[in-house]
Amino acid sequence: MQTVCDVREVSLGYPGKVLCTNLSFQIQPGMTLAVLGANGAGKSTFVKMMLNLLPPLAGSVQWPSGRPKEIGYLAQMSEFDSLFPIRVRDLAAMGAWGGFGMRRRLDKAGKLRVAAALDEAGVLKIADQPIHTLSGGQLQRTLFARVILQDAPLIILDEPFAAVDQQTEAHLLGIIGRWRNEGRAVVLVVHDLSSVLDHCTHALLLGGGAATHGPVNDVLTPTNLVRQNYMSESQADWMFRRATMQSASGADHV
Repeated sequence: MQTVCDVREVSLGYPGKVLCTNLSFQIQPGMTLAVLGANGAGKSTFVKMMLNLLPPLAGSVQWPSGRPKEIGYLAQMSEFDSLFPIRVRDLAAMGAWGGFGMRRRLDKAGKLRVAAALDEAGVLKIADQPIHTLSGGQLQRTLFARVILQDAPLIILDEPFAAVDQQTEAHLLGIIGRWRNEGRAVVLVVHDLSSVLDHCTHALLLGGGAATHGPVNDVLTPTNLVRQNYMSESQADWMFRRATMQSASGADHV
């Protein structure tokens, strides 16, 4: 299996502030990687490094097949200007600029691609609404449609479930599942451990000056979550006792 990205002995941070050292792992096709950590642990720094906006303090990010021409990216909602005067369909279509060109009009095939992305994201019926009229969930669905149109082998989603309801979150997780099944690598910066445990294959836990990477169940242990300042001992104990009880309850009904 061809590696998408190889992170080798990376130190994350800024001059005078090291957040973690010796971070090494690979991102493989079909991997869904959750990036977690308390505020200030280095999640945004990691995203900037992956987008080539900030170099690592040490080490390197290598692309065995060459850096993708396009990396699908969805920024945090707080970084997006929802008052920008643009329609839903036009915002989504921006994701296709790499293929169509900024100065070219969409041809029939391009318009069909945009409509299909809007439909999959669940916003085709409001395609002509200005984005300032949208709810948080509708805007996030529109931004997912834009990422769909980027058609990238690597997709980075920064807090994609913030300010959305459970129905929207479930819908968006379905899209992420399709990407995974197609062999795309997806990196999610998340806070909700329940969605991580159910839908991600691997996790990267940042905090306490350390970085732990591996399969979700190996990384998100009570010991690691406490040691890396993600939660207190009582919070970790409660969460895992609750998960164990739910698992046992499910088994009783099989």
